[in-house]
Amino acid sequence: QRVFIQASKLTDDVYIAKDIPLPTGSSVEIMAGNKIVLQSGDIIKVKASVVDGVDALLSVMEIT
Repeated sequence: QRVFIQASKLTDDVYIAKDIPLPTGSSVEIMAGNKIVLQSGDIIKVKASVVDGVDALLSVMEIT
């Protein structure tokens, strides 16, 4: 299977990772300690090339 991760803003979709091969039972770390700053209303989308093919874990810090 292949994995796609997008950050979607109101007008643009930007790939964070595109077409990454991910064999069954394996894992991948995308950001490795880096961060992405999102604005209110931005969306993260994680898709796999097969139905129910991937679980995703995100860490979010909200500044209030």
